[in-house]
Amino acid sequence: MKKTNISGNELFFVGQLAAVVSISAFFYYLRHGDLLLYGDAVAHINIARRVFDSRTPGLLQLGTVWLPLPHLLMVPFLASRALWQTGIGGSIPSLFAFVLSVSGIFRLVQIVLSFSPTRDGAGKGFAPWLAAAIFAANPNLIYLQTTAMTEPLYLAFFIWAVVFFCEALAACRAADATKTNSSLIKSGLCLAGACLTRYDGWLLAALMLVVVLTLASRPNFAHLRSGAKKFLLLAVAGPTLWIAYNAAVYRNPLEFANGPYSAKAIEMKTAVPGMPPHPGANNARMAFQYFFKASQLNMAEGNWQIFWVCSLLLGTAIVVLFQRRFWPLLFLWTPIPFYMLSIAYSGVPVFIPTWWPFSHYNVRYGLQLLPAFAVFTTIAAYGLIRFASDRKFRLAIAGVFFLLVAASYAQVWRKGPVSFREAVVNSRTRIALENALAANLETLPPNSTFLMYLGDHVGAFQRAGIPLSHVINEGNHRPWKRPSDPDGLWERALANPAQYADFVIAFDGDQVATTANRDQLVSLEVLRVTGQPQATIYQSRKSNQPR
Repeated sequence: MKKTNISGNELFFVGQLAAVVSISAFFYYLRHGDLLLYGDAVAHINIARRVFDSRTPGLLQLGTVWLPLPHLLMVPFLASRALWQTGIGGSIPSLFAFVLSVSGIFRLVQIVLSFSPTRDGAGKGFAPWLAAAIFAANPNLIYLQTTAMTEPLYLAFFIWAVVFFCEALAACRAADATKTNSSLIKSGLCLAGACLTRYDGWLLAALMLVVVLTLASRPNFAHLRSGAKKFLLLAVAGPTLWIAYNAAVYRNPLEFANGPYSAKAIEMKTAVPGMPPHPGANNARMAFQYFFKASQLNMAEGNWQIFWVCSLLLGTAIVVLFQRRFWPLLFLWTPIPFYMLSIAYSGVPVFIPTWWPFSHYNVRYGLQLLPAFAVFTTIAAYGLIRFASDRKFRLAIAGVFFLLVAASYAQVWRKGPVSFREAVVNSRTRIALENALAANLETLPPNSTFLMYLGDHVGAFQRAGIPLSHVINEGNHRPWKRPSDPDGLWERALANPAQYADFVIAFDGDQVATTANRDQLVSLEVLRVTGQPQATIYQSRKSNQPR
């Protein structure tokens, strides 16, 4: 009982330290105006906002492609106009997720090391702290957890799904049926959350489900059987609900995968004839190389990456060859096959600055392997400590690992976290255009009604503080009507903008520019920003007509 108490106290202390890191980083990046650098962060915030701030509010504003849970968690915090405009409301779930993730890494290593029958108090006491430090101090995660991006939230669900699974195994070995059942249900709930946050969770759920059902069929894991059915239902709940939602609303169960807004469809639209759409397309080996390199870039710069790769492989080898009781940690490798297949066959590009095309795009995906780097590096250190007989030598090994981690991360801070650089590089022209558009919108009469495609530059209204309920957009129609919704507000406004909107904003090539009835519009302003489509602000010829 005393041991459990100490463990609980340590976990609480770890959470407090993680909260200090999280909040400090949040205020730093808030002060420098960096919360809304990622275009996807802006999109996530405004999808959540449209659930209640729209001409047609409701859950259908969640759309498809992106899974719904992150947006639903943001909704309560975005009711405040200030939290919406600054992006703070979208950051809050990520901040909580970071604290939970760090605590989860600490707890995971604690539990797994308890599987070992050997008594090694010093090594087992040191290891969880090293793993938590590697995870919590990662500069790329520290930035990303201050934004509305979905990666931090997914990592929390991912880690705790494995933690509770390990707790279920420990309880099963102790013949504690109640604890086994409870932990397995908690693991299933975390899997359901992961599956409704990112598609990474779907592969994780499938793998864990196969393992649980396989173990439950064996006599020595009989205590897993009572919770296995509930685990099964929870593990498949997320994908089933999302597929059913897409089938009911879009008349296509796989709308998120092959619909007009899917990654594959976007790739086909932007592909250059005769050239591969992106590195790794239809090439699983190259896809693996790009993802694994992205994961290294999120850990270190230059030659420091060798330390992390060697530690990851050494720790994995120790688990596979010498500490097979630690096998649940192998779930942390799940991002490798998922992203390898996604890059190769699902139209998901990853561009890294060190390889062709020498750019930054989706480099942050490499952070999904951070739990594996943190835990297996710790296992490598733990394995070396166990082989050391002298206490001073053990302390030296622990000290060397902490110093190597600190030196590696210091180099990252000096150059700038690659995921932060990705956000900066890809935001410059977008933010310039949105700022210019927002400045023009603020000069227009209050309570004006607008017609605009929001998919690319919704940030202009966010920056101007104009409620989205004032904007007729592509979300204001019935998506189950294909290929268009003749009676929908969006289609009617495009056909007859003067009847529905005071002002129309069109970007070259978007649906407003190509479809809206220009006979009813007068051009007021043309905005040009290098690297972005030209934006034109129109006024309706009959803007005083009652609507």
